[in-house]
Amino acid sequence: MSWIRTLRTAPAGAVRLVCLPHAGGTAHAYRPLAEALGPGTQVLAAQYPGRHDRLGEPPLGNLNMMAGHLAAALSTSRDAPLALFGHSFGALLAYEVAARLQATGPAPVHLFVSAAPPPSSPRDAGVHLRDDDGVIAELDRIAGTTVRSAGEEAVLRLLLPAIRADYRAFETYRDPGHTLTCPVTVLLGATDPLVTPGRAGAWARHTAGPCALRTLPGGHFYLTEPGNTARLARTVSAQLTASARTAGHPQPAPPRERTRT
Repeated sequence: MSWIRTLRTAPAGAVRLVCLPHAGGTAHAYRPLAEALGPGTQVLAAQYPGRHDRLGEPPLGNLNMMAGHLAAALSTSRDAPLALFGHSFGALLAYEVAARLQATGPAPVHLFVSAAPPPSSPRDAGVHLRDDDGVIAELDRIAGTTVRSAGEEAVLRLLLPAIRADYRAFETYRDPGHTLTCPVTVLLGATDPLVTPGRAGAWARHTAGPCALRTLPGGHFYLTEPGNTARLARTVSAQLTASARTAGHPQPAPPRERTRT
């Protein structure tokens, strides 16, 4: 099944923003952001195996394999400027996809990395080796909550194989030392328990382009905090406009004002 889902259409030639979810996440997690962005941005999102409409497929558990599949899936989407947005595990995956795109054709016009340590940072916490309760304890720690309904608990248990595989992909990945050419925007929740501003700033070492850090209210999953969808959409739109202008492409329309997440 296809790795890419379309969350928002746009006119031909519009900037394409490709969103990569966190560990265990689905493409549809980016629907609020897609709705908040202006009509001049096409929004695509990755659907990894082992979840949602790909629940029957085995998760891969290997970041390089996943990046290869995604780069191949995007090969027909390179007739317009393309940017990447990845949250947490998805940020590291976006970095690898960006390097592959850069090596085989037009480089992405922008990379957004959210709530993620830089590729060269150690990630050997061994979460993927824990039992189910140990994996869930880590999820609760980074989310800052242990309260779930019976239905939410059942869904979480169903997704554990995919979550564990994503953690394995994240924790066993070793950075080959890519140097990207595109601008990078690093996004961070102010109270993220995993990534400090100093650590996040080290993303600058992985691009020859400019690198900027933006902090928003909230923790590791700041994207779901009230008001942050609109804040994030404004930040993304502004950076895409600047990148499109620099690259000589049509500029995306500004996002609509909205605060629902």
